[in-house]
Amino acid sequence: MTADEPRDDPADAAALARYAGALADAVEAALPGWVDRSVRGVLAAQGIAVDAALAARIEEAGRQARDEGAPRVRRLLATDIDRQAGNPLGVLRSLVPVPTAVLREAGARPVARDEFSERSFPDDVYDLSPANFADVDPALHEPGLVWGAAKAHVHLARRRREGLA
Repeated sequence: MTADEPRDDPADAAALARYAGALADAVEAALPGWVDRSVRGVLAAQGIAVDAALAARIEEAGRQARDEGAPRVRRLLATDIDRQAGNPLGVLRSLVPVPTAVLREAGARPVARDEFSERSFPDDVYDLSPANFADVDPALHEPGLVWGAAKAHVHLARRRREGLA
């Protein structure tokens, strides 16, 4: 493409950037709560009480997940769609070791998982890997869906301009 023929429609590119920013903001806001719900859910199911020290550790883990995950999601979403390696949900899944560490420290036992989970996420012994954005937080469903649709639109428009679709 040349300067006279931009790679993307400017309105489409602006919309995709806007949706990517909204998704990144929503992920950043959601990560501490996801860690908190994930850890507390497993602990409650196993009858393990959360004292003040454990609550502080859960909160710390939530900040850690946010501080590690949010910048990675932002970098990914700022990358041109044809050069993106992975997707935001993959980044979120990669954060499972953060709540897992808290659960291990608290003495939680691994949980029963289905064959798919065991095969796909062998190290996720507490079955925390999100299957979709809403598994992290229901508030991520819409921004994830909108961003994905915008990305698909831009991708398809590029392929059409290249005569490949």
